[in-house]
Amino acid sequence: MGSLAKLSNRYRIMVSDVDFTKKLKLSAAFNYFQEIAGLHAENLGIGFNTIEQEYGSVWVLTRMRVDITKYPVWDEEVIIETWPLTPGKYEFERDYLVKDSEGEIIARAASLWVILDVKTRKLKRATDIAAYFPETIGERAINCPLGKIKPIGEPEVVYKRVIGCSDIDINGHLNNSKYIDFIMDCFTMEQLKKYQANSIQVNYLNEAFPGDTIALYKYAGASETNRVYVEGINEKNGSTVFIARLDITPCNPSPPTLNK
Repeated sequence: MGSLAKLSNRYRIMVSDVDFTKKLKLSAAFNYFQEIAGLHAENLGIGFNTIEQEYGSVWVLTRMRVDITKYPVWDEEVIIETWPLTPGKYEFERDYLVKDSEGEIIARAASLWVILDVKTRKLKRATDIAAYFPETIGERAINCPLGKIKPIGEPEVVYKRVIGCSDIDINGHLNNSKYIDFIMDCFTMEQLKKYQANSIQVNYLNEAFPGDTIALYKYAGASETNRVYVEGINEKNGSTVFIARLDITPCNPSPPTLNK
């Protein structure tokens, strides 16, 4: 089979992929995106194993935005489609569409990836790997740049989390989907029963490793009442591990109050 400009895959929502409302967890969606990106990279000859063995490099997700129109539920089947854009000097953009069984688009996502040297953890140029793309696809799932996130309001610590060995992925650092669970744990069960995120962007800024303690901050008092910011700070060195922006939609007509 030749290299595919786009790749589609079907996923059935398993019980382990949903939360207490039986809707797909955001972290599970990030896992799906990571898996299909890996499958497509492998098809293009630049999969995780290939670039590690041949170029001493690893794929690292640096930014991700997901916009959700409708959450799939337990035992529902979805189709995820992905494609890469023309690489930049250092960055690789990859977009995604999520469709329900009727073919309706229920979510869109855009991501930004880089390659790091396995040993030095330093950024490498896109041309350092022999990436081949069958054709250039200009179509975008989300027509907006994945820019910096600048929180509004005053940060308040919600809780602290020690990174354990079970949080670590094949790159030896905290997996991108784990951050999403950390973010959602900044809210109470009652809040999550009433509200859901219809958009989330996460900017991954520094790696986290086993034994690190991450302090989770939520920005309260933001002027946009339907927007919440969450930031993770490494207590060891004070560096920002990630910053996230969530746009919240109420599951009922009540106005959102997640910042209170």
